[in-house]
Amino acid sequence: MGRMIVGSKKLMTREELVRRLGPGARRRRRVVFTNGCFDLIHPGHVRYLRAARALGDVLVVGVNSDASVRRLKGPERPLVPQRARGEVLAALEMVDAVTVFGEDTPYALIRALEPDVLVKGGDWALEDIVGNDVVRARGGLVRSLRFAPGYSTTGLVERIAARAGGGAGERGRSRTKEAKVRVADGGGREARRKK
Repeated sequence: MGRMIVGSKKLMTREELVRRLGPGARRRRRVVFTNGCFDLIHPGHVRYLRAARALGDVLVVGVNSDASVRRLKGPERPLVPQRARGEVLAALEMVDAVTVFGEDTPYALIRALEPDVLVKGGDWALEDIVGNDVVRARGGLVRSLRFAPGYSTTGLVERIAARAGGGAGERGRSRTKEAKVRVADGGGREARRKK
């Protein structure tokens, strides 16, 4: 994916990740991999990542690129750019490495890294988790961890849209095209700004 954010040793390209934590470099450490958009980090994410980290020695998080999120979630997403999402994830104590991937799924990344444990959140059936074949073929573990009830990025986006005067459409995509935003121009006037 190219260069990552300067200033964190946890943020790395796919090539750096494989060089540091791939099968030939792990030094008997059990590598856990998970992935997602992680658009607005909330307590549900934190609990999920902590539980994932408990399954091994090193937790690697693959983050969907901005273009990938748009293809998966719609043109109004992501709300937070990939560089910022990666930086926030890297700041979490339970996360050991973060990399951005541009594909719609992390399959190529999982094949390159060959993690010992593959984890997804929610109600994913194990056979539907992308990369389960790669991990199982190596004798690895595939797990689906429960979401923390009451927390979801889609729910958060819907609440924000509702409070801004818009609604939320199918699959949580905001249908709001405009939102009133206070403009700090000294006059405190309201302006309408396209999202």
